[in-house]
Amino acid sequence: MSVIASLRYAFVAMAALSLAACGINSVPAAEENAKAKWADVQSAYQRRADLVPNLVASVRGAAASESQILTEVTDARARATSINITTDDLSNPAEFQKFQDAQNQLTQALGQLRTVVENYPQLQSQARFADLMTALEGTENRIDTARTRYNEAVQAYNTEIRTFPSIIGARVIHGAKPMVPFQANESAQTAPTVNLDNIGGAPAAAPANDNAPAQEQPAAAAN
Repeated sequence: MSVIASLRYAFVAMAALSLAACGINSVPAAEENAKAKWADVQSAYQRRADLVPNLVASVRGAAASESQILTEVTDARARATSINITTDDLSNPAEFQKFQDAQNQLTQALGQLRTVVENYPQLQSQARFADLMTALEGTENRIDTARTRYNEAVQAYNTEIRTFPSIIGARVIHGAKPMVPFQANESAQTAPTVNLDNIGGAPAAAPANDNAPAQEQPAAAAN
């Protein structure tokens, strides 16, 4: 009887090891890790969205003539916050791309705003505005870190569900689908050169040169 019991226990142990080796536990563990990292991404983006209204209000008070840029920033924020991504959408490339595009548009609009406010030293000297810009910079650093960690978690998950033996449990038991990572977008990560001809005749273009002559320049490349 003890021999039969020992064999039974050995069989149960071997079965458990076989199931574990087939991704029964490792696949959902990798998936939950990626979802947790996604929550950090959402939190960082929401923090940025929360800063935008106060930032726009500060700029409007000192640079009311830049209404077009301020409207673009406000509209970009509205688009970015209107797209809600659930964890199920992390495996939907089309929905994920909509989210990323909207966030990139807000990044670009904020880059344009930074370029514009360089022409208003009195605005930059305001403590409230300086605090908001510092908070925005810190938040964008958090966004970059959160996106990197999410991509790392997605890579680990996607590798887990595509490699043997976890692929067995991923397909047969979990029905796992690859998650979508963020794609590099160089134009969204760098503040673009802005043509200001259409907004109050402000000096056009050479960023980082506050002494540029106030003359019209050829239109910059479209962003």
